[in-house]
Amino acid sequence: MPIDISGFSFLRAAIVLPALAWLISAAAVWLSIRYAHARRLIDQPGQRRSHTIPTPRGGGIGIVIAVLLCFCLPMLFSSQQSSRIFGCSVAIALVMVATIGWIDDHRPLSARFRIVVHFLAALVLLILPLLFMPKTAPAGGFDFDMTLALIAACLIAILATLIVWSINLHNFMDGINGLLACQAIFVFVALALACVSAGRTAVAWQLFVLAAATLGFLPFNFPRARIFMGDVGSGALGLLIAIALWLAAGSAHLAPFTGVIACSAFVTDATCTLLSRMLRGRRWYSAHREHLYQWMARTGMSHARVVACYMAWNICVVAPLVLWVNRPPSMSHGYANATDNLGVAALRDVEILQQLNDPGQIEAVIVYALAIALWIFGKRWCLHKMKSSQHRHATA
Repeated sequence: MPIDISGFSFLRAAIVLPALAWLISAAAVWLSIRYAHARRLIDQPGQRRSHTIPTPRGGGIGIVIAVLLCFCLPMLFSSQQSSRIFGCSVAIALVMVATIGWIDDHRPLSARFRIVVHFLAALVLLILPLLFMPKTAPAGGFDFDMTLALIAACLIAILATLIVWSINLHNFMDGINGLLACQAIFVFVALALACVSAGRTAVAWQLFVLAAATLGFLPFNFPRARIFMGDVGSGALGLLIAIALWLAAGSAHLAPFTGVIACSAFVTDATCTLLSRMLRGRRWYSAHREHLYQWMARTGMSHARVVACYMAWNICVVAPLVLWVNRPPSMSHGYANATDNLGVAALRDVEILQQLNDPGQIEAVIVYALAIALWIFGKRWCLHKMKSSQHRHATA
């Protein structure tokens, strides 16, 4: 859905809003540290945790406040009704997810109750724009089609499930210093740059606002954690990343699989870990330390090194593929021009291949195949290293 920021000049959208989001986020995180110490919201080290010293939690509230003020509020003052409705739906869904996370940071809630609230937030995000969308009646009057209604309901259910999975996926991946914040910043910036190349500057600068809000939290959590994001921040970022993918997918001249490729690191780790636990009969919804990043930390790698490994994947593999699938049309037609001397049949084959590959689905399959292979290799390497380390200690 396009976002209108006509109430702001381009300079304000490009510079002032991201800078303001960063400042608000950083100030709110600083205040949340004092609040956490006063209320004793402290994460203690434990067997299923990756930190070794008591650390306050709940710093993600700074990201939520900055997004509400610098992402949602400008849309509420937009001249376009669709933008106002979308901004309202984002704000309500974000407040719902952040509130349930904030409560859970203070006193643990059941996983089932959190999931229900996440689904309700996803439904608000999806259905509210449809309810207030301007309706145009057909010339012959309104004709209710049960088939179309069922298809729409199924589509909404699928999208809501994906949004809920994004919320919980990013909550699962928030286990070491800086990992989730760095991943979120990369996804927001990658999608924003892709939108700029596609001429969608309004959407791009809104994504830069999300990146700036997350960046305001990062210095307090990486490389040394003065505060953890908490469920209030990890759930909110999972929702915001799902919204960012939605905005990117709805942008013209942007490959539909851009967002899927950009999120490959976290999607692969969380999904493979979940499937592995389910296949082994484990309680997949309970706390654990079986994600690849957690195994890497357990081998003795510092949090900074683990984050560097994930960012290396993003920069060396994901970023080039995002640029490739969104390359200018002139580059896409280079292959066809090179086959002019091969005849009409060869040219037709090349054009068919281009049409199949334009949205980037082939690249998405390749990047996820590589990510799964790397996840399996990394898991085996971690297990081998830990066994070797235990053997050396036993024989020492």
